Amino acid sequence: MPIRIFLLLICFLCFSFAEAQKNDPVLEKQLQALIAGFKGDIGIYVHNLKNHRQVAIQADTIFPTASIVKIPILTGIMRKIEDGQLTYHQPLIYKDSLLYEGEDILGSFKNNEKIEMSKVLMLMLTTSDNTASLWLQSIAGTGTRINELMDSLGLTNTRVNSRTPGRTEQRNKWGWGQTTPREMGQLLEKIINHQVISYTASEKMLRLMSRNYWDEEAISRIPADVFIASKSGAVDASRSELLFVNGKKCSYVFSIFTKNNQDRSWEPTNEAWELTRKISELLWKYFN
Repeated sequence: MPIRIFLLLICFLCFSFAEAQKNDPVLEKQLQALIAGFKGDIGIYVHNLKNHRQVAIQADTIFPTASIVKIPILTGIMRKIEDGQLTYHQPLIYKDSLLYEGEDILGSFKNNEKIEMSKVLMLMLTTSDNTASLWLQSIAGTGTRINELMDSLGLTNTRVNSRTPGRTEQRNKWGWGQTTPREMGQLLEKIINHQVISYTASEKMLRLMSRNYWDEEAISRIPADVFIASKSGAVDASRSELLFVNGKKCSYVFSIFTKNNQDRSWEPTNEAWELTRKISELLWKYFN
């Protein structure tokens, strides 16, 4: 065998071994058994930050973000704060024209009422207030600027569609935003590793994400004394969740996205929500 071919074969085998080492086949088998029979499409990305083993199931498939699009919006706002174009506590003036019909807290404000930027961010991330989120999307430079930022981070499938010029077709198909389980997990990992903006800004983003009012699905299966940064998203046929779990013995990122769900109910027994709780419980026990 010529030496060059032999060396190429060695390199290939080493590369294949390294790639295999990244996967966790035991955990993947358990997850596959858990999601078997789910009536819809599901994608999962799990990354153990301690040993860098991971599981990726349909992790590069595009899914609707629903309210998880608020993490890219947060990134856009924090980028502007870091650049000095905005300040975290700057006063804003609410206008009736900003109202997005629903049960939002911000939407109950009177015209011309003042509110700090920091509180609008809190409403977007903690209660998933859509009026606050769309306002911040505009302040961040609209979906166009946020999408440019995602592109600069290497996230080519993560996009804001709603109220973004040139993305009407994608808006009709995916809704407010679109992403993949892997890309949204990687965005969270970049925030954890202070690779999106600065150390200080990244830490602030994690703190903001740690105050999630919607804590009855994946979060409910993790002890209350564990740090969790998260965001969930839900529309009729799609229920998804993104978490960073940092405990004494474990540290991992977990994203689950679903679409085309047959069960479109809004009761706690919804199939996707029940599955999310089971997966979260499995991961917590597995990593501990």
